[in-house]
Amino acid sequence: MAALAIAAAAAVAASTCLCAGAAFAQSYPSKPIRLVVPFAAGGGTDVTARYVGTRLSEKMGQPVVIDNRPAASGVMGADLVAKAAPDGHTLLVVSVTFVISAALQKGLPYNGVDDFAPITLLISAPLALLVHPSVPAKSVKELIVHAKANPGKLNYGSSGSGSIAHLATELLNSMTGTRMTHIPYKGVAAYTTAQLGNEIQIGMSNLFSTMPQWKAGRLRLLAHSGAQRIPAMRELPTIAQSGVPGYEATIWYGFMAPARTPRTIVQKLHREIVAIARTPDAHQLFVSQGNDVVANTPEEFANVIRIEADKWGSIGRRLGVMLD
Repeated sequence: MAALAIAAAAAVAASTCLCAGAAFAQSYPSKPIRLVVPFAAGGGTDVTARYVGTRLSEKMGQPVVIDNRPAASGVMGADLVAKAAPDGHTLLVVSVTFVISAALQKGLPYNGVDDFAPITLLISAPLALLVHPSVPAKSVKELIVHAKANPGKLNYGSSGSGSIAHLATELLNSMTGTRMTHIPYKGVAAYTTAQLGNEIQIGMSNLFSTMPQWKAGRLRLLAHSGAQRIPAMRELPTIAQSGVPGYEATIWYGFMAPARTPRTIVQKLHREIVAIARTPDAHQLFVSQGNDVVANTPEEFANVIRIEADKWGSIGRRLGVMLD
């Protein structure tokens, strides 16, 4: 009888929580929503946040305020959201940098998995594998042959140790048995300029932002790092299709809330943000910029975070990369 009484009490408590959560969701949002962007204005994370934020405000009936917090490779902004009230009024826009930091950052003030409630991974984009025209390779296979014949002599650039360009190229090294030398720069623009000047011969960069360089022949585009061909560029193979089966590295952007945000609110945000991404205008915009519209579920996004943290963390630790 005592066990039955306890079970009944638990059931009533659970029912009360569900009802309270549903009532809370019905009144949500009750004030402006703060969308924290842990990087400076103008980058991919910021552009994604502003596009979605404007339309989310229209759908939710409350202002969506963009709050740029560019410090410590995104850690400052993420920490702010991790410690915010879990009521859906403070959200975080994340990129692949979030999971790299979660895996490799020393003394992180939050847990990248446990302290956040994933909402959706909205869009992803591949990296372009670019070589300087002086490199005698017209394909990924030819690049691998050339790199193996010249171990350590080809330089590649990145925006810093532990950046996606750094880890993605080291993934290529690992999967092909090549050895190319890493030269870190302060930002993407700096290493693109270095590659144009042949200071570095290899670069993994945004496909569409480097279009003027590879279309003009100043850099040679060999392949891209995504899982499948891009509809607008069917002639361009993936690295995986070019002799490196299973290779994939993407830049992606998603939305998260603090942990313990009511499930009903997470689901409401998911529905609205995904609906925005799937409108014809948004789809055309994202695809025209080389993105794939993913718009997955919270559970699928949580799984991506775990997989990506393991993948890039493993490579970073093998290289001895620990971010400050």
